[in-house]
Amino acid sequence: MGTERVDLPKIYRDLHQIPELALQESKTHQYLLALIQKLTAGLDFVEIKTPAALPTAILVLLHGSNPKRTIGYRTDIDALPVTEATGLPYASKNPHVMHACGHDLHMTVALGILAHFCEHRPSDQLLFFFQPAEESENGGKLAYEDQLFTGKWRPDEFYGLHDNPQLPAGTIGCRLGTLFAGTTEVDVHFTGKQGHAAYPQFANDMVVAASQFIMQVQTIISRSIDPIEGGVITFGQFEAGTIRNVIAGTAQLHGTIRGLTQKMIRQIDKRLQDVATGIATSYDCQVDLKLNQGGYLPVENDPTRTADLIKYMKKNPEIDYQETEPAMTGEDFGYLLSKFPGTMVWLGAGDPDHQLHSDRFAPDVRAIQPGVSALSGFLTHRMQEAEED
Repeated sequence: MGTERVDLPKIYRDLHQIPELALQESKTHQYLLALIQKLTAGLDFVEIKTPAALPTAILVLLHGSNPKRTIGYRTDIDALPVTEATGLPYASKNPHVMHACGHDLHMTVALGILAHFCEHRPSDQLLFFFQPAEESENGGKLAYEDQLFTGKWRPDEFYGLHDNPQLPAGTIGCRLGTLFAGTTEVDVHFTGKQGHAAYPQFANDMVVAASQFIMQVQTIISRSIDPIEGGVITFGQFEAGTIRNVIAGTAQLHGTIRGLTQKMIRQIDKRLQDVATGIATSYDCQVDLKLNQGGYLPVENDPTRTADLIKYMKKNPEIDYQETEPAMTGEDFGYLLSKFPGTMVWLGAGDPDHQLHSDRFAPDVRAIQPGVSALSGFLTHRMQEAEED
């Protein structure tokens, strides 16, 4: 069943209506599995695996006619805790959950690519990974640590895409180097001494300590990091105090670090520790700093394979290709690219008025077929490259 016999826009609309949170993607899993089984029915070169360790994941292995290597293609399948406000006739039917990051589009393109290679058997082994829990819970890291990619299920190289509302529908975007930043969750707990607002000399004010921590941390970006490389430290939550006339004895900060290389993130981590130690000394308080990166490493595209992808996209006139800048958003495909060489690309979603994670984000369905065609063509190209080696 090739892509010409698969109603990809309908699949997209179906998936858009059943968004589910990380590691809860049971309906999505059932829908995908039923469709994959239909696409691959009667084909003796296909294996499907639903791992017990990660039960909403699906792996599909297409055995090549003359395999030299295994090429992997990954798509994410989870959604976000967002209440949809698009007004679309196919809007989410799951209250307070929405495909606000376009994973429904990602899945649809992956299914289109799978349908293509079911109709046109690949020469190399081709592994499709339908990954749960990208938005949270480190699904890529979980899959690797649960040994999903062993033996014949281990890819020699890995590819994937992410939609981009700022690019025209169907446009492919990529770049050498980092495509997505790595992210680290930051939690800071300050403990001092509570007291009456009229007698600050008898208390130890953690609002002041936490405020100074925030201000000093901003100098990490302006004075400790190469400005050409770029980095972000943002605290989105500041919790302290219960009433206006009591000096707060505790405070909590919750934020995020974004960096374009793992080296930069480690540098920021160290400087955060230094600032925390300095605040603890200066304000005679306890500062507990917790940093959690999990699987959200920078998406650092492999130089050789990315150069090959860019060359392929540029030389094909039917593909609209654009060089793009790195994004400070995170993507856990970075973890898999730290284990397997490969590349992630942007697919233009054609909705420039709404950002990713917006409750009104609605990708243009006209992005689907160009994405399928461009990626199917490139994967075929990679197989031909292997035959010539």
